Amino acid sequence: MNIRSMTRLEKAHPDLKRLMTEAAKQCPVDFEIGEVLRTPARQAELVKAGASQTMRSRHLTGHAVDIYCTVEGKIRWDWPLYHKAAAHIKAVAKDLGIAITWGGDWKTLKDGPHYQLDWKFYP
Repeated sequence: MNIRSMTRLEKAHPDLKRLMTEAAKQCPVDFEIGEVLRTPARQAELVKAGASQTMRSRHLTGHAVDIYCTVEGKIRWDWPLYHKAAAHIKAVAKDLGIAITWGGDWKTLKDGPHYQLDWKFYP
């Protein structure tokens, strides 16, 4: 994981930071860390733009992280890459005993880059 991603993860909940650091080590898809902690103003912008549906985002507390998959150093948004990364990240989370939710599993507004600590275990 590159320095920029590590710096962004500093603002994440310790379990989320540990998960993403471990997952990056052997993930079959290269990824970098995008957004972690957001301000309420930034979240409001995303809601207004339709990129988010809530002002209760886990990004407001450091309980969520967005990744972006890369191929040969270039950001890619192809869903198969995110499904492959998600399978690996979920397996690592299970091994570490960290309960997460992947945005790609949501019924509405599928969000492939998004991972968050499960509300039930991390209120």
